[in-house]
Amino acid sequence: MPPLRLVLAQVNPCVGDVAGNTTMIASRCREAAAAGAHLVVFGEMALTGYPVEDLAMRESFVAGSVHALQTLAAALAHDDVRELAVVVGYLDSDTHGPRNAVAVVHRGWVVARQFKHHLPNYGVFDERRYFIPGTTLTVFRHCGLEIGMVICEDLWQVGGPIAALAQAGVDLVVAPNASPYERDKDDTRLALVARRAIEVGVPLAYVNLVGGQDELVFDGDSRVVDGRGELLVRAAQFTEQLLVVDLELPGGSARAVGRYAGLDVGRVVLTNEAAPACSPVLLVPRTPRAEPLSEQAEVWNALVIGLRDYTRKNGFRSVVLGLSGGIDSAVCAALAVDALGADAVYGVSMPSPYSSAHSRSDAAELAERTGLHYQVQPIGDMVEVFVRQLGLSGTAEENVQARCRGVTLMALSNQYGHLVLATGNKSELAVGYSTIYGDAVGGFAPIKDVPKTAVWALARWRNAMAEKRGQTPPIPPRSISKPPSAELRPGQLDADSLPDYLLLDKVLDDYVEGDRGFGDLVAAGFAPELVERIVQLVDAAEYKRRQYPPGTKITLKAFGRDRRLPITNRWRERDPSRTR
Repeated sequence: MPPLRLVLAQVNPCVGDVAGNTTMIASRCREAAAAGAHLVVFGEMALTGYPVEDLAMRESFVAGSVHALQTLAAALAHDDVRELAVVVGYLDSDTHGPRNAVAVVHRGWVVARQFKHHLPNYGVFDERRYFIPGTTLTVFRHCGLEIGMVICEDLWQVGGPIAALAQAGVDLVVAPNASPYERDKDDTRLALVARRAIEVGVPLAYVNLVGGQDELVFDGDSRVVDGRGELLVRAAQFTEQLLVVDLELPGGSARAVGRYAGLDVGRVVLTNEAAPACSPVLLVPRTPRAEPLSEQAEVWNALVIGLRDYTRKNGFRSVVLGLSGGIDSAVCAALAVDALGADAVYGVSMPSPYSSAHSRSDAAELAERTGLHYQVQPIGDMVEVFVRQLGLSGTAEENVQARCRGVTLMALSNQYGHLVLATGNKSELAVGYSTIYGDAVGGFAPIKDVPKTAVWALARWRNAMAEKRGQTPPIPPRSISKPPSAELRPGQLDADSLPDYLLLDKVLDDYVEGDRGFGDLVAAGFAPELVERIVQLVDAAEYKRRQYPPGTKITLKAFGRDRRLPITNRWRERDPSRTR
């Protein structure tokens, strides 16, 4: 019996572009068939893109998804792809409501489907709002092998579908996923996939989406492990790819249709050949194994693809951002150039009377190093009009400078069609160290989920990579080394208003991502006065965060989808010995 050639199709769909996704998937199927594949597996809801959010509640959208599946099946009825079996994720529905589903397409027909059982309802996931869980499993027979399916969260849960497939005796498990990126998640996934493969005792093929969708980035990282949990082959991260592997398995192991681990397991035969005699298990990768990226490379790639896909999928051809000479705008500019090319990036220096000479020269040097379009638009005269007419002083005068810059960028956006990038980082956003309708203005915030200390680390890494490649480092060294400042008043430094960023980020990590209270933070070694100061700043800035542009998620808990607190909220974390 020849081995089954399996292809994991790591693709980048766009939510709502059902027709475009269908065309793309059909094209990848033809590529897989040309490579000799017998089975190709796509990611979770690849036909519709993921997550579809409230689109799942529209009957027209559900109908469009089901129609697209039929269109795909018809496109795969031709001789060159007729014998290819295709597992693809899509949106379905029945009398109970919308379903997160996968289908098996073969010889021009949708021959089987299965609904997701475990609906995640944590972090960025809200699937219980949209979908009805499945209650049955389908095992399909192809090329003499019994193949079971699990959809994303079904793989993460102990028992359930995995236990049922183990009891039913399948030869191979395929797992379509839409698993968003966050730091260190690739290691977690590998351990999980290995455990589940060991539990079933057969190879497990995990395929993930790739690409950006609003705040989320899917990093691919598809892989196949054998029944002992050993990694066989792995796809590259953040790259569309067809991962090819040959599997020669014993075959014929499935038991009769029945109930296993509390789930009804059905069976579909795609081809009618008899089960082969048992033979040694053979797994041969036909695609070289990709090595995992370093932490800094992983984060940089996530930010690049998040910015690129948000820009392109929303119809923008170029971006514009303010260049202050500081580290945040420098990193955002370098990301934009890597994502879109220098010719699509427009940087604007907007000096005020308080802007230092080095800020202006550092902005100009950045433009020279990266090759982006550069212009200078002084804001002194605009600020003077506001200050004089309204009689402004103090913080009001400072903030008017930021707002004049925001107006300038938005005007250029309206005039030339650029997407405005907000350049604030997670640390500043956490404590409200930004001007609403000023430096917070924009359509996308590339480093919104990147703590300040990580911004510096990324800048050093990106420059080091450029030097390693014999290229010009994009970020001026002085932008990295100088003390950060908003330069809204003479001699202003961030340190005048905030704790040292290294200490601030440690407290924020525990409070924002860890949800630790006052007592826990003090017990962790932070001074009570420092804790109270920081948590009060964070709590008071919720209204600003709600009005901040979306930005790529890279941490465990990003502002927005992950962390949802009421704006009107009188609860405060304080020393319990104090009166509330």
